Amino acid sequence: MKVLLLGSGGREYTFCHQLAKSPQQPQLFIAPGNAGTAAFGTNLAVLPTDFEGLKQAAITHQIELVIVGPEVPLVEGVVDFFTNDQALSHIPVIGPSKQGAELEGSKEFAKAFMQRHKIPTAAYQSFTKDTLAEGLTYLETVVPPYVLKADGLAAGKGVVILNELADAKAELTAMLADAKFGEASQKVVIEEFLDGIELSCFVLTDGKSYKILPMAKDYKRIGEGDTGLNTGGMGAVSPVPFADEAFEQKIKTQVVEPTMLGLQKDGIPYVGFVFIGLIKVGDNPKVIEYNVRMGDPETQVVLPRIKNDLFELLQAIATATLDSISLSVDDRTTSTIVAVSGGYPESYEKGKIITGIDPKDFVVHAGTAIFNEDLVTSGGRVLSATGFGDDHHQAIAKSYEALAKIEFEGMYYRKDIGFDL
Repeated sequence: MKVLLLGSGGREYTFCHQLAKSPQQPQLFIAPGNAGTAAFGTNLAVLPTDFEGLKQAAITHQIELVIVGPEVPLVEGVVDFFTNDQALSHIPVIGPSKQGAELEGSKEFAKAFMQRHKIPTAAYQSFTKDTLAEGLTYLETVVPPYVLKADGLAAGKGVVILNELADAKAELTAMLADAKFGEASQKVVIEEFLDGIELSCFVLTDGKSYKILPMAKDYKRIGEGDTGLNTGGMGAVSPVPFADEAFEQKIKTQVVEPTMLGLQKDGIPYVGFVFIGLIKVGDNPKVIEYNVRMGDPETQVVLPRIKNDLFELLQAIATATLDSISLSVDDRTTSTIVAVSGGYPESYEKGKIITGIDPKDFVVHAGTAIFNEDLVTSGGRVLSATGFGDDHHQAIAKSYEALAKIEFEGMYYRKDIGFDL
């Protein structure tokens, strides 16, 4: 079967890596892919948001299944584009409709969905440029820290947590009046601060039934001890040691079940992955946010723990037969640690030569490219090393062993992934 995978990051590399293990040997095309994905299939010079380009690629290569990696094409309606185009409508697409993707595309939409379906989350209010004065007044009633979230997509950087009222007012003004995050902050959600430890729950659904995938915990801040600016993710581990069986049962009954039922009650077509960002407050889960695809770098620790043939799982999604499959999960722990370009998440240089990748290690390509036959950096998050072990200490040690062999100018990675476990 010919499969088109949209995206170019570590998440997409990991999908390729796992799909390549399938006995069915799907033929992979990746749009646009990276230097690593080229080892598993054919990279196509088409962006995931170039819908007409994707159409031509799908027709030219006789694509039979599409897997959407990143959120932006989902929010922009790539699934609807395929569904409504006569030449493409026969091709199943793994990903939610544009309406379903609003769970990630709009923080306010997601919060209203949670309220409507009694899913535990933080109290909130939302404001626009026209109601900025009311927002500034509302901040005076909030118990610090102050949590401000750009309503739209901001590449994981649209959430700001501040301790001082004056700083929060300045930030709200910058987001609304000065369009700090562009269109993403035309509306801003001010949220109650929840004190606890975060984790992520991943659900795979065919629109009728669902499977809960292994839980993971990621590390978003650039600095050690979870300090500094937010990033797309500096590392992840799975399973999550503090999520015992009783807590996972609460996640299922209080969050996953009402989410899946809520989508059906609201008549929202939803096929693919639901990524639920959670925080454990006391002994109870609360939802921080929804994402409508797999996480990056969480994919790098979740997919390797799934023993099933990933291609078979995705085919079951496409044919709405997921309930016929029994999910099998590896008991071992996985970790991934991300190496980034110097200066990330702010400005950084590209084109730095990468050396030392050991083919025996599970090194995931993200921001990589080939230039004059050299492997070079082409993004902020360049690569990550995934390790396996009997516990998170062993797995993390394996990741660090792999990274210690790799070099590129300005290379940086956190030395404390798993410090809070």
